[in-house]
Amino acid sequence: MATDYYAVLGVRRDASQDEIKKAFRRLARELHPDVNPDPKTQERFKEINAAYEVLSDPQKKQVYDLGGDPLSASGGGGGAGGFGAGFGNFSDIMDAFFGQASQRGPRSRTRRGQDAMIRLEVTLDEAAFGTTKEIQVDTAVVCTTCSGEGAAPGTSAQTCDMCRGRGEVSQVTRSFLGQVMTSRPCPQCQGFGTVVPTPCPECAGDGRVRSRRTLTVKIPAGVDNGTRIQLAGEGEVGPGGGPAGDLYVEIHEKQHSVFQRRGDDLHCTVTIPMTAAALGTKVPLETLDGIEEIDIRPGTQSGQSVPLHQRGVTHLRGGGRGDLIVHVEVITPSKLDPQQEDLLRQLAKLRGEERPMGEFKPGQQGLFSRLKDAFNGR
Repeated sequence: MATDYYAVLGVRRDASQDEIKKAFRRLARELHPDVNPDPKTQERFKEINAAYEVLSDPQKKQVYDLGGDPLSASGGGGGAGGFGAGFGNFSDIMDAFFGQASQRGPRSRTRRGQDAMIRLEVTLDEAAFGTTKEIQVDTAVVCTTCSGEGAAPGTSAQTCDMCRGRGEVSQVTRSFLGQVMTSRPCPQCQGFGTVVPTPCPECAGDGRVRSRRTLTVKIPAGVDNGTRIQLAGEGEVGPGGGPAGDLYVEIHEKQHSVFQRRGDDLHCTVTIPMTAAALGTKVPLETLDGIEEIDIRPGTQSGQSVPLHQRGVTHLRGGGRGDLIVHVEVITPSKLDPQQEDLLRQLAKLRGEERPMGEFKPGQQGLFSRLKDAFNGR
């Protein structure tokens, strides 16, 4: 009576190759002799091995479905042929136990290139409002002599005579489980399946050469230190003239002589004399938008700030801008002539902050005395 291979693997007769493979993996992990050394289990393992050998091969499967003997027709040894008969080669073993198959067949000479990155310095104005820059990049490009093929003009790659274009060579070894076929990349063609007898003299067979190019980069408004701009397909061309990687432009903002940037806000400091702080004044300031007058209100103290809304850096994402924060620093004169000192005495007296010398109570000082102590370093 013929063996029902579908029943052995526990799949329907209309099962797909993927379903057959999954069923075999599951049973192979359960019944492998290394996992379960019971003799009955080993016989069962040989059965699923033979079933998989037939059902995973479209030609054998067709013969079996038509009622023929696929193992006899193919000259194979069937389930009794040992471990190697069902797995075909060592990659099937890895597939069954780790859930993934080794790469088979020749690998392509054409591969994607690596990404590249350059640094670009911009001024605060350029970062705040955006700009367009031309940059010089030195990357690998497709060799124009061989158009990326790697072979000298008038020649072409030839099929490897060692692996006959398969990119791998196989070796059969014997083990306690039977015959096992292992595969490895062909040492002559390095797994490509082809060899290049006469490499291109320009690129030495790599299919790419280095070249300096000029690119135009649009810098969006609001970029900051560390912002990276991606230029798709402008990186390194891959081996064999493969598709290029991406180019990343990393922004570095130059230090400004007046403004300090904190996020999208700008900060600066203006210094005014003591009299201007007391009386109030207007101070002209060169901002990113031109000259503007800063209104210093009477009585402004040192350390106070005046905000100018929407005078900072443009938000990179979303509309609007940050603010410009003007910090006020009041300068006290370090030297006074007799006339200036007399005027300050009169001011202190008018404000009731000065008394005759020697009449001060402990802990009390007028404006002028405090200023005098400050001037004398006390």
